[in-house]
Amino acid sequence: MKNLFYKLPNFIQNIILTLYNSNLYLKRYGGKYKQQKKELLNTYTMSFESLKNIQNSKFISFINFAKEKSVFYKKLYKNINLEDIQSINDINLLPIVAKEQLRSSIKDVYTISKKKGIVSKTGGTTGKSLEVLFTKEDIHIDYAQLDAFRSLYGYKLGRKTAWFSGKTLLNNTDIKKNRFWKYDFINKVRYYSTFHIKEAYLKYYLNDLIKYKPLYMVGFPSSMVEIAKFGIKNNIPYPKGVTKTIFPTSEATTKEMRNVLLNYFNTKIADQYASSEGAPLIFECIDSSLHMDIRSGVFEVLDKNNNPTNEGRLVVTSFTTHGTPLIRYDIGDTVKLSIKTKCKCGNNLPMVEAIHGRVNDYVFSPENGKINIVNVSNTLKEVYGIIKFQVIQNQENSLNFNIIIDDSIFSKKDEEKFITNWQERVGKKMKLNLNYVSCIENEKSGKFRLIKNNLKLKNE
Repeated sequence: MKNLFYKLPNFIQNIILTLYNSNLYLKRYGGKYKQQKKELLNTYTMSFESLKNIQNSKFISFINFAKEKSVFYKKLYKNINLEDIQSINDINLLPIVAKEQLRSSIKDVYTISKKKGIVSKTGGTTGKSLEVLFTKEDIHIDYAQLDAFRSLYGYKLGRKTAWFSGKTLLNNTDIKKNRFWKYDFINKVRYYSTFHIKEAYLKYYLNDLIKYKPLYMVGFPSSMVEIAKFGIKNNIPYPKGVTKTIFPTSEATTKEMRNVLLNYFNTKIADQYASSEGAPLIFECIDSSLHMDIRSGVFEVLDKNNNPTNEGRLVVTSFTTHGTPLIRYDIGDTVKLSIKTKCKCGNNLPMVEAIHGRVNDYVFSPENGKINIVNVSNTLKEVYGIIKFQVIQNQENSLNFNIIIDDSIFSKKDEEKFITNWQERVGKKMKLNLNYVSCIENEKSGKFRLIKNNLKLKNE
C-alpha cells in the first residue's frame, strides 16, 4: 500500500493524506477529549494545593491499577503493600524502572492486547526502541492536554499550519519538481519533509512557506532553523505578523535556535516536552516559563544516588499510560528545576528552568543534507531486536554503526528494515557499515551519544 501511494499523482496523494488524517483526528478527538480539555483550561489557575490533591488521587489509583492489570508490575510489587503508600511522598517505596528493563519485559508490562490498544512504535534518542500500547481513553486525554496548552496561543485544528515531522512523504517526482511538502486541504496542514533539509532545496521550502502563510508552525526546530538561516543569509524577508506561534517538538530548542526563529519569523515560541512512550507534559506558558503539568503525572529529578536534587535525571510516572504503565520510569533526559515559585501567567504548576538530553546532533548526507537526531532515532521503528545502536560519521559518503542485538529476536528481516529506514533518510548512495558488538561505551561524562558526527564543524 505504501509503495502504491508513492506512485500516485500528487493531487491523489494529497486526497489520501487528507482522508487518512481526518480519520485519525476522529479517533484522537473522540471520547473524553472535549470534556478533558475544558477541565484542564478551567483548572489553569487552580491553587498548588488543589493541583497536588488531583495528582495524589490519580497516582494512588494508577499504581493500584498497574499492580492488578500488569504481570510485570504484579511481580515487581509482590513484596510491596500498596496500602503503605498514602501519597506521592511515599513514592520512593517503589523501585525505579530502567528503559532496558521495560523493553525486555514489554509484553508483561502491557495491560491490553494490541487489538484493543493503539500501538506507538518509538524511536529513541538513547538508541533503544520500544513498542508501547495506549488505551483509546488515554489517547483522548493526551491530545486534550496538548491542545489545551496550544489553545493558550490561539491554536486549534483547521487553522493554517506548517508541520515539520519525521513522515516519509516524497517520491522522486516531488524532488525533481522541487516540491518538498504534501497538503491536508480539509484540516489545512501542510507537511514539510525533514529528510531533505539541504542547501540546494532550502529556497523552495522558504518560498512555499512565504506563499502559504501559515498561522502556526509545528515540528522539529532544527529544520525550521535551517530555513530561517537561509532566509537571513540571502536577505529574504519573512512577512511580519503572519505566523502567530512556533511549537517545537521532539528536540531541545537551544537559546541560539530560539533567537534565530524569533528574529526571522517574527513570532512567539511555545516549547513542550513529552515522549513517544507517553511521558507527562511539560509546557511553556505565555510568560515563557516551563511548567510541569502534575495533573498528567509525577516528575522526579534525582541524582546518581536516587535522591531528589535541583538538577538531575528525570524519572516519570505518567497517568495516561494505562496500556503500558510507566511508573518511576527512568526516561533518560535530565532536568534543571527553576528557583521561581510564582509565574506571572497565573498558573501554579511547578516550573523547570531547562530540559537537557535531547541533543541537537545530526548525520550529514550529501544527497539530503542534515538528518536530525529524531529522524535518526526513528530508524528503529518497525525494527525488532536492536537493543542499542550508535552511528558514527567520519566521511560524507559513509556511516559506521555499532549495534547491540537481542539474538532471540533480531533477524535478517530486521536488518533489512533498519537499512531501508536509513536509506529513506540519507539516500541510497551512502555506504552503511553495520558492526554488531556486545557493548557500546558511554562518553567520559557518563552520557551515551546516539550520534558521533566527526564532520559536524565542516558542515555548519
